[in-house]
Amino acid sequence: MSTISLKTTVASIPLSTCIYNASGPRTGSGQALSKIASSSAGAVLAKSATLVEQSGNPLPRTWHHEAEESHASMNSEGLPNYGIDYYISSETIDEALGSAGSSSSTVTKPYFVSISGKNIHDNIEMLHRIHAKIKNGETRISGVELNLACPNVIGKPIIAYDFEQMESVLEAVSESPIFSENKIPLGVKMAPYFDGPHYDRAAKILNKYSHVVKYVASINTIGNSFSVDPIAEMPVIRSNGGFAGLSGRAVKYTALANVKKMRELLVDDIDVVGVGGVFTGQDVFEMILCGATAVQVGTCHWTEGPKCFDRICQELQEIMQSKGYKTIDDFKNKLKEWSKEGVALSRQVKLEKKKNNANTVASGKGAANGTATSGTAFDSQNSLIMAVLVLTIAILLADKCNVISI
Repeated sequence: MSTISLKTTVASIPLSTCIYNASGPRTGSGQALSKIASSSAGAVLAKSATLVEQSGNPLPRTWHHEAEESHASMNSEGLPNYGIDYYISSETIDEALGSAGSSSSTVTKPYFVSISGKNIHDNIEMLHRIHAKIKNGETRISGVELNLACPNVIGKPIIAYDFEQMESVLEAVSESPIFSENKIPLGVKMAPYFDGPHYDRAAKILNKYSHVVKYVASINTIGNSFSVDPIAEMPVIRSNGGFAGLSGRAVKYTALANVKKMRELLVDDIDVVGVGGVFTGQDVFEMILCGATAVQVGTCHWTEGPKCFDRICQELQEIMQSKGYKTIDDFKNKLKEWSKEGVALSRQVKLEKKKNNANTVASGKGAANGTATSGTAFDSQNSLIMAVLVLTIAILLADKCNVISI
């Protein structure tokens, strides 16, 4: 499958593959980020940083549905991180990207910084520090992702749901010289929307700042979810009264809707990065069909580790090969309209797959039966030999005792 390319661009930044990590678990340290960089991930996105280091909410603050294929996870981490200075330090970037030398060493994967200030002042100050770092010669920071969607900071609203505040934040950060002087692209991590007018208002604000905002990442976790421990009769999560952000397979369908709507409403200058419930190559394929130019992986990376990027890339290549696609652009944002012909085709493929699976099972049973038949014949042969041996021994003993003469 060497002729199949997973290359893409996000905010005009080239990525070797269209799949990389979401900011969240397993992204908090340079060591963790280095494992992402060593995988098939196309980029490296650091943990959402606050102005100063913070430990997050009390433990336990995470939960996974207990099943072989868990359909849901929840977290109320509260943004534990080492602070912005850690994630933009040359030492951390060296460790994350595997650089053995100075900041001028060749880097093959983009490094994105994520910020999530408690207020506008914090976000402006973090952008100022990133700008200063770049001015001092750090060339490996490719972009900044502004998190406007975290639902787990106790006492703080989800900014992406307060459209006046969202516009105020974007107006303030757009004036930072990091965008005018350094031309660093800004991405915005979005909350999930569920109502048409909310999509419209969010897109209108984002389009207003398209000179700075170059991609959106949709979606973050679905906030204020809840799970109960029926044995202990209490919430499964300690912090925030048990309320937490929902992630995992269960949110994929909400994520697909947000990706599709954002792609329809945003200007072409703003890319859409899909995130939410991505566990397989098929999940990535569906996101790209709906308009995503790249896809982030969060919960699957959390539960499976960075090897998930290798597996998902392989699965996506296999799907592309089966459909005759060579590049991401061959099917990006090319979701077809519903049709009777499409339903018939889908039904036919599913029936053929079901038939093939049945034949495989039947073949396996046949082989097992063949083995059993051979075993029975072998057992019968052994029984005959044993009978002959017993008869021979009996005759010899009878002759020795003068019962018979041979």
